[in-house]
Amino acid sequence: MAKETKTRTEISELGEFGLIDRLTSPFGKTQKSTMTAVGDDAAVIAQSVDKVTLVTTDLFLEGIDFDLVYFPLKHLGYKIVVAASSDILAMNALPEQLTVSIGVSAKLGVEQLEEFYEGVRTACDEYGVDLVGGDTTASITGFVVSATVIGSTTKDSITYRSGAKQNDLICITGDLGSAYMGLHLLEREKRAFEGHSNPQPKFEGYEYLLGRYLRPSLRKDIVDELEKAKLHPTSMIDISDGLASDLLQICKSSDHGARIYLDRLPIARETYAMAEELHADPVVAALNGGNDYQLLFTVPLEMREKIGMIGGIDIIGHITAKDTGTLLVTPDGAEIPITAPGFR
Repeated sequence: MAKETKTRTEISELGEFGLIDRLTSPFGKTQKSTMTAVGDDAAVIAQSVDKVTLVTTDLFLEGIDFDLVYFPLKHLGYKIVVAASSDILAMNALPEQLTVSIGVSAKLGVEQLEEFYEGVRTACDEYGVDLVGGDTTASITGFVVSATVIGSTTKDSITYRSGAKQNDLICITGDLGSAYMGLHLLEREKRAFEGHSNPQPKFEGYEYLLGRYLRPSLRKDIVDELEKAKLHPTSMIDISDGLASDLLQICKSSDHGARIYLDRLPIARETYAMAEELHADPVVAALNGGNDYQLLFTVPLEMREKIGMIGGIDIIGHITAKDTGTLLVTPDGAEIPITAPGFR
């Protein structure tokens, strides 16, 4: 009798979000309090008649998400709080509590862990988040960090990825691609000084790019400003995987298409300069770089004037019918289908 051979699907064939869909689609909801499970930036759990609790978890692995050769532990602690809390902001809510669990390798001592937690504390103090717990274990594969953030808001205030409507304006905070260029600068200097006992990397003049990668800001200010303006986004997501990937998530969840315009993408002059130095494309950095932790959201067309009154927000396009696709429009009118890289 012939031996049955099991098929194997490579993760890269599905991509990150396809993998999540495949692994979690068999799961249903058995609790009445579970309003939204997998599929958005955070899970939504009913707390009372009008209040909801939001929960999100991020995992960070040494060698995949960060390199301790050039990533100061204090900055790493700060960035992990920002990265995990940003998912709560993307639901139009504010982060409140945090748990941090770590897997510690033998190369780290107590002083190094204190440095990491000093960064966590700095971010918690700056953004009003309380560290309320976590876990510690040994690791044989490097430093591992898991951060869970809890937030809350009212049922009426919460924003999902799925709410975008046709003709909504597509808005973005800050600029794109600078964190990606900061990472490439660090990798370049690491390669240049590999094997040197006393490396002297050249970072003068690159402070903005390095800061955007090593110590990004949490855009809590934008959520506060939207609330002050009584402006409720129809959909929202944070840009952690790159503009292209995260815009596609909004389009998929909302069952719509989109047009964004190349000449409206906010790209800093430092990013252009670094891209030229590295012989790279700044538009690719903006679309696919990731690690920006800016907010991508949609608002009704009639809110254009209100959006214009809030600083630091660019309108880069609009939502279209599903059958028109998700496209990048160049200054000469060419339309390029937006795709996202596979699993990284």
